[in-house]
Amino acid sequence: MPDCLPPLRVLYVDASVLLLDKPAGLLSVPGRGADKQDCLSRRAQAHYPDALVVHRLDMATSGLLLMARGVQAQRSLNAAFRAQAIAKRYRAVVAGDCRAQSLQTLADGTQPAPWQRIDLPIHADWAQRPLRRIDATLGKPSSTRWRCVAFDAVAQASHLELEPLTGRSHQLRVHLQAIGHPILGDALYAPAALADASPYLLLHAQRMEFAHPLHGARCAFECPLPQHWPAQGLELQGA
Repeated sequence: MPDCLPPLRVLYVDASVLLLDKPAGLLSVPGRGADKQDCLSRRAQAHYPDALVVHRLDMATSGLLLMARGVQAQRSLNAAFRAQAIAKRYRAVVAGDCRAQSLQTLADGTQPAPWQRIDLPIHADWAQRPLRRIDATLGKPSSTRWRCVAFDAVAQASHLELEPLTGRSHQLRVHLQAIGHPILGDALYAPAALADASPYLLLHAQRMEFAHPLHGARCAFECPLPQHWPAQGLELQGA
């Protein structure tokens, strides 16, 4: 296993679920080829042989990853993902100032309305795999909620909270690029200068909420931001 990657970090474990902190740069599941066999799921299974995959994070994305313990829990969690009954929240640092978009007021001017929504269909870009693109004709409906929580005037970068309402591959990265705010450190979707602005993709799976597969109670888990994450900067009022 590469020495540069952190060891397995368990955030929570019981008889049915395993919550892990995935570092950026580590695959969620094995890829094709001998050099892509090291991954978080295999590291987890070395400690918890009954751990089974229910979802993935991109290799470049850090943060909260959920595994099931046993086939019954896997079936329950897979069904919850298909029904979009698992709520996920991400953090990202993107290029540009998003404050004006995120602090619009309601029609009567009384309250801030910080959450915005992106509804843009996503389709595989077969000519440039593994890239995805916005395609109004062939794309599948894709929705993301987002809001700006801080702005770094020195870096000219905004800190965002994101909630994917659908689960398309690269959805958050493609949607943010499409509205003109690519994620810093994104080697696939950001211009070279912005891709080089961070040695890591600044996209982190921070929170997950779901019904526990054993007893059905609603559970919420959070994963702290990585140590390499930049300082948040000035928090916004009303966000």
